[in-house]
Amino acid sequence: MTVNATPFDTSLDQLLAHLAGHDAKSLVIDYADRRIAPGYHITEVKAGSFVALDCGGQPDTWQETVLQVEDIPAKDGQTFLSVGKFCSILAQVDRKVGLHSDARLTFEVSRPGEAMQVFDVAGTAIESDKAVLRLAARPAICKPRHRAAVAEAASCCAANTSAACCA
Repeated sequence: MTVNATPFDTSLDQLLAHLAGHDAKSLVIDYADRRIAPGYHITEVKAGSFVALDCGGQPDTWQETVLQVEDIPAKDGQTFLSVGKFCSILAQVDRKVGLHSDARLTFEVSRPGEAMQVFDVAGTAIESDKAVLRLAARPAICKPRHRAAVAEAASCCAANTSAACCA
């Protein structure tokens, strides 16, 4: 089963729902045109509340859950983290810190000695022996330009569903 998500819109609850019932499977992460090493380590889980002012002078607030992952080689036959272990880590963080289940989900991933990169969930695929979490690099966006493009597409589609902007 493959589930695709639009980058920027995946929440912790959505990811956990996709993984539900697959506790015994390995959780594999694909990012930056590579597959994470079986020794990967979740180094930190952050529950963030953000208040910002965009380049158009508009204030914005949102909640975010950030999973920081170190991509390190396996030691002594170590295998990928299981889906069940991943979920239990998040449950423990939720008990101790409190996670917002509908918060935007962000991954920060790097190998030792490399700069950390920021990713969104691009999709999940459930295979016979593993759950594959596909990450996509998060680009910077100009929120006013993004809001204008979304509004233009919405007004164009409302007026004419056969218009090119609705395709």
